[in-house]
Amino acid sequence: MFDPAQVAIPASLQPCLERNWTRISPAIEQLGSCPDGIASDLPPVLIGSDYLCEQLERQPELLAELWQGGDLAAPYLQGQMRQRAERFLNGCDSEAELHRRLRLFRRREMVRIIWRDLSRRADLAETTLSLSEMADALIDLSLDWLHEDAVKRWGRPMGPDAKGNPVEQRLVVLGMGKLGAFELNLSSDIDLIFTYPENGETDGSNRTLSNQEFFTRVGKKLIQALDNATVDGFVFRVDMRLRPFGSVGPLACSFDAMETYYQDQGREWERYAMVKARVVAGDQQAGTELLTLLRPFVYRKYIDFSAFESLREMKALINREVKLKNRDQNVKLGAGGIREVEFIAQAFQLIRGGRDPRLQQRELSAILPLLPECVGMPQEVVDELLDSYRFLRDTEHALQALADRQTQELPHDELGQARLAYVMGFDDWARFSDALAGYRSSVSRHFAEVIAPVQQEQADSAREQQSVDWHRLWDEELESEASEQFLQSLGFTDPARALQQLRNLQQLRTVQMLQQVAQVRLQAVLPRLLQAVGRSENPELTLERVLLLIQAVLRRSAYLVLLAENPGALDQLVRLCSASQWFADQISRQPGLLDELIDPRTLFTPPDKSRLNDELRQLLLRIPEEDTEQLMEALRYYKHAHVLRVAASDITGALPLMKVSDYLTWLAEVILDAVLEIAWRDMTGKYGVPQRVAGEPCDPDFIIVGYGKLGGIELSYGSDLDLVFIYDADANLTTKGGQRELPNPVFFTRLGQRIIHILGTLTPSGQLYEVDMRLRPSGNSGLLVSSLQAFEQYQQNDAWTWEHQALARARVVSGSERLSAGFAAVRETILGRERDLDTLQTEVREMREKMRQQLGTSAAKEGQEFNLKQDRGGLVDIEFMVQYLVLAHAHRHPELMRWSDNIRMLESIEQAGLLVPEQAEELREIYKAYRAFNHRRTLQNQPTVVSGDQLSEYRARVSAYWAELMER
Repeated sequence: MFDPAQVAIPASLQPCLERNWTRISPAIEQLGSCPDGIASDLPPVLIGSDYLCEQLERQPELLAELWQGGDLAAPYLQGQMRQRAERFLNGCDSEAELHRRLRLFRRREMVRIIWRDLSRRADLAETTLSLSEMADALIDLSLDWLHEDAVKRWGRPMGPDAKGNPVEQRLVVLGMGKLGAFELNLSSDIDLIFTYPENGETDGSNRTLSNQEFFTRVGKKLIQALDNATVDGFVFRVDMRLRPFGSVGPLACSFDAMETYYQDQGREWERYAMVKARVVAGDQQAGTELLTLLRPFVYRKYIDFSAFESLREMKALINREVKLKNRDQNVKLGAGGIREVEFIAQAFQLIRGGRDPRLQQRELSAILPLLPECVGMPQEVVDELLDSYRFLRDTEHALQALADRQTQELPHDELGQARLAYVMGFDDWARFSDALAGYRSSVSRHFAEVIAPVQQEQADSAREQQSVDWHRLWDEELESEASEQFLQSLGFTDPARALQQLRNLQQLRTVQMLQQVAQVRLQAVLPRLLQAVGRSENPELTLERVLLLIQAVLRRSAYLVLLAENPGALDQLVRLCSASQWFADQISRQPGLLDELIDPRTLFTPPDKSRLNDELRQLLLRIPEEDTEQLMEALRYYKHAHVLRVAASDITGALPLMKVSDYLTWLAEVILDAVLEIAWRDMTGKYGVPQRVAGEPCDPDFIIVGYGKLGGIELSYGSDLDLVFIYDADANLTTKGGQRELPNPVFFTRLGQRIIHILGTLTPSGQLYEVDMRLRPSGNSGLLVSSLQAFEQYQQNDAWTWEHQALARARVVSGSERLSAGFAAVRETILGRERDLDTLQTEVREMREKMRQQLGTSAAKEGQEFNLKQDRGGLVDIEFMVQYLVLAHAHRHPELMRWSDNIRMLESIEQAGLLVPEQAEELREIYKAYRAFNHRRTLQNQPTVVSGDQLSEYRARVSAYWAELMER
């Protein structure tokens, strides 16, 4: 038997324990005795909740019902809350009876939930889920009853479906805030929005209503059913202020009106609110379609750093209210409170959710664990935030359990403090207060790191004057001479040119038509930008490049916020644009890539091929397989982002030339793997799987062969892909298992076309790669895709010598391993053929001369210009000499066929004794020097043609080798 006098508690709590024990004693008596399970729960329950004791005093039989039914001992299973509510409300014959039963059910479940929460039989997740499931069930069941009751009076609301046929309309109830996120607390308001799919009217025989009027009346009845306080209490306090136009807006509006409102007038705080929106009652299917329709309002396709600014403003409003109403001790709104944890999670949801669908979830407990992988937040920070959040929410529940009152304020009286400390598991208020302060301090620190205002620069007089001068310059209050002196003080060597560039920006119609918020953002970032540019080696040229980006993002000024919020990213931008015109052009065309500048750990450390592959697969797994357009956009962003990382490492010298080409080549290979997989899935979904031989399906028995720079592992920025497609399947068979069958050759031709389409189609993010298929058998006049047998026959019987040269730089970059081995065997057979050396030399030399005439410097400009690739002594001369040596000697030295890149082929040539080590080494070094020189020119958007006096020593040495090897 339970004896309150024997419970070890602080003396100040003894009267409270005994008082509440007296109140529930009749409920205990109905059990016959006090079971051990109940006895052990009673101290925290009796001390923690006057409300629970009051309900058991009013309804003593309830405790026996809950205990004997096992409801206090174990959580409900999924769907059990709904089933119990349905049974409880079944048979309601009047609105008054509905109100009564709703409140009795709520009383029963609140006693159960509070008991399990205070006794720690339930954790935070169970408590909030149970409360949310109860709300869902009662809202939906009430709506069903009220809808049918309204139909009896006015008929069924009707509206057109997609084909124009009349169908019944149902109200959609959106749950916002904690209800939407399954995070209700013990005394939460529920924030609701009422909407319906289509306008129309009811089909009543006596009186009709417009759909809006019908659903407005039903909505009002629903609010009364839940919110009205009767002798039995209330169900939930209902807040409708989050609907379009707030309190002055219509109580219920159509989907079209909802979409128009959020598209035209939706404010930033409403994006924050809609993150947690969920269909809690009514037409679930239609509601899901509405949320899909509104998703672009909530989650921008680009990285949206304006969310920081919006959340900061919201937090500032909350802080003002906290101070005004003296709420420093509020565990929700005060410093380090629940709201700050929520803001941290939702900041990253709003910023990156459009780019990363994993962040498009409602529950904070699901979002925080994603942040290490999604945004790079340290795991220990996430762990601290989760621990703090759980402690704060448990404290909130303990405060609300006391009297079923909506409060988050810590008690000021000693008894209240002692009760709270005991329920939270502490010996006294001081120990609880110290623990709470530690958790709040942790939250405040992390909140400041994520969302708090950007630290202001030291307000010394020089900087203050600099700020004043900048604004006077921008407002044209300074004379030109004074403006130039100001720019000169920042480091500009030609301040007149810099001033003109700023004036040109000001005079753009786009700038003049900017909304106020964008103007503020622009003027916030420009002074910092000028300071960073002034420190660069070529400030006027750098300013010109960076202002191109500024122009590109004016209409999406969230990117300006990104730079203002991240001084490190701004400095990186200036540094890289100063070093590379190509980089500046790329970032201006793809402003979304600015996000890649934020973290130097990823910016300057491109991943290896394995990590590239893992990253891409994880990215594509988040996108529905059937959404080809989104897959193509994701592939393009992925490629642009990683090329940017490689370029940053290249520009800063963190990566040598050979590694740059390695990374760019690996990137292409990983993308080709993904493209082949997407194209294969699309094609086999429509037409079935082709057969390699009768009864044996292909898997996929298709390869992509890379030639040229791709085959030679020498890709550069902007390189196109020289590809050849080869398959191995019986040409006389058809595909099996699709919606309609195709002959195998037709299937593989369409597969090749699909791959080219995915790679080359221009989307808003550009194209993946330009594809060149001219190296396939018979060139542009040949089939797009060849069987391995046909490819071998062509190479044996019809290919030109230059095609065999190209084969030396060919390798399989994606596709079937079995077929790859078959291609390698064909390549070795062709390259290893014994040839007449005089004939071979003549054919290689003639092809080289033909290329010089067609692609090199014209005779009129010879000596004045030098085409790095095509002129005598250039890159292609070295490549042709290497290919000649491979074709001439591979039959005696098979090791010459092992590699497809020039550097390692030269090493094999050296090892075979075809060139002495000094010759091979000199050619390798010249080849690398040429490529490095060309690389640097690419990064400056400069052509491969240089002045005739450049690289003359290298040209002379290569020409000498050519004469010795190819013209003797």
